[in-house]
Amino acid sequence: MNKEFNKGLLLAGFGSFWWGFLGVLYFKYITFIGHIELVVHRCLWTTFTLIITTFLFSKWHIFFDIIKNKKYLIYLFFSGLLIFINWAEKPQLIATNRIIDASFGYFMMPILSVMLGYIFFKEKLNKKRIFSIILVIISILYLLVVSFKSLPWVGLIVALSWGFYNLIRKKINIDTDIGLLIESLYILPFALIAFYLIASNGYNDFELSNPPMMLFIFLAGPMTVIPLFLYVRGVELCGLGPTGMIFYITPTLQFLLGYFYYDEAFSLTKLVSFIFIWIAVIIYLKDLYETN
Repeated sequence: MNKEFNKGLLLAGFGSFWWGFLGVLYFKYITFIGHIELVVHRCLWTTFTLIITTFLFSKWHIFFDIIKNKKYLIYLFFSGLLIFINWAEKPQLIATNRIIDASFGYFMMPILSVMLGYIFFKEKLNKKRIFSIILVIISILYLLVVSFKSLPWVGLIVALSWGFYNLIRKKINIDTDIGLLIESLYILPFALIAFYLIASNGYNDFELSNPPMMLFIFLAGPMTVIPLFLYVRGVELCGLGPTGMIFYITPTLQFLLGYFYYDEAFSLTKLVSFIFIWIAVIIYLKDLYETN
């Protein structure tokens, strides 16, 4: 297989693991500060982290080259809006003990990525890959019909925001972390206003008198940047389709954590659908290995 392709799969895989395991543990624990404040701090410290890394890796020349391009700025404005929606919804689902429900949205994401990759970038789909995608779609539809009385709209929003975010980033194909920085800078003014309003009303948990708490809240930045950087870089190296299927690591780990660690309900119906989805993923990844 192509070295760059392999590197992309590895990066996307580790990013997916981070989201599905480390990210869930962190955001589940920190939800005591409240959902709105958490989202605000996530935006603030993500931007701060990206500014620091830009200094460390001397990438400001790339930053200024990108912001000179109006087309890039327009695309990054919309991708920034999409990633903000994603950042806001996931902690809410984790905080309200719906980790398994959140994973349904994440199961939708790779399918959407594969379809978008085929539609917009002509990424190849042979019979095996088409079969695996159909199997995943059937499994998810079966799970939704049997286990839910209504469509999980929040999960659908998470899936759509992430799918189209990756589409935009793949299309412009710019430096990963600088792109994230510009997206974060679009969000930053709103985050600062929200932070001021929260602090002025005495609801802020980020206090100078409590350094350990400050550090823990600050970690919302690195916990957001690192996996996002890894996954987006993986998309750039090997495409939406392959990384879309690798992403199933995330909802699988969410399922396991939600059921075994946080004691959320996990029916036999969900388990059956879960197994079929993984069969589809194995078929798809085996075909990727054989054809690349």
